[in-house]
Amino acid sequence: MTTYHLYITNKNYSSWSLRPWLLLRQLGIPFVEEFRPLTSGSFRQPQWHEFSPVAHVPCLHVLPPSGEEKEKEKLVLWESLAIIEFLAEQHPDKSVYPIQDKVARAWARSAVAEMHAGFGALRQEMGMNVGVRIELSGAAFTPGLVADLKRLDELWTEGLRRFGGPFLAGREFTAVDAFYAPVVLRLQTYVGTLDRMGEEARGYVQRMLELEGIKEWVDAALKETGREVLHDAENVEGEGRRLVADMRAK
Repeated sequence: MTTYHLYITNKNYSSWSLRPWLLLRQLGIPFVEEFRPLTSGSFRQPQWHEFSPVAHVPCLHVLPPSGEEKEKEKLVLWESLAIIEFLAEQHPDKSVYPIQDKVARAWARSAVAEMHAGFGALRQEMGMNVGVRIELSGAAFTPGLVADLKRLDELWTEGLRRFGGPFLAGREFTAVDAFYAPVVLRLQTYVGTLDRMGEEARGYVQRMLELEGIKEWVDAALKETGREVLHDAENVEGEGRRLVADMRAK
């Protein structure tokens, strides 16, 4: 039997790790979690060349059934979007993308690609940090961040209205929900940002936070004791930012 080994890093910080991890978990596709911790004090992790040609997470290793020449047949996918597309190809019976509705499927693929390539201000100014709460006010809402939050609200509202919810592309959880899951957690971390979202988007956030996969991820993130000092400092750097809670294990 072919097996999937998904390499990820600290759940508190790694938005990219969450995306394929959550999709596999929610769709019931078996995989082996290969955890590799961050080395604190550096944004670069050269030791990850052990499993990834670009030393990034996530990275999916697809191993052939035992008995075959594993190294020759092993597949390595080192990009989150490539991982998702591979899973869609390998599991046509699973709702990696909407199965029945080609309009919803095309919309979901476009929204996934937009998240993968866009929302630069949101990524930079709302760094992933699951276990803390940081209040944003005034100057923290830069023009770029305001524009990204506005676009996020537009996109989510369009999907929910057009395809009927409760998920972004319809009744079933798909890759588009997995790709925006880290944003859901960021909206929880950065107090004040959710107030800028419309009613549909706020409801979607609450539904996502109740997913078993999300709750499992958050619970594990809160139990981590490793700290990445550069990320922690960056999250509260600048005007209009105030740390109001730290719920992580001491």
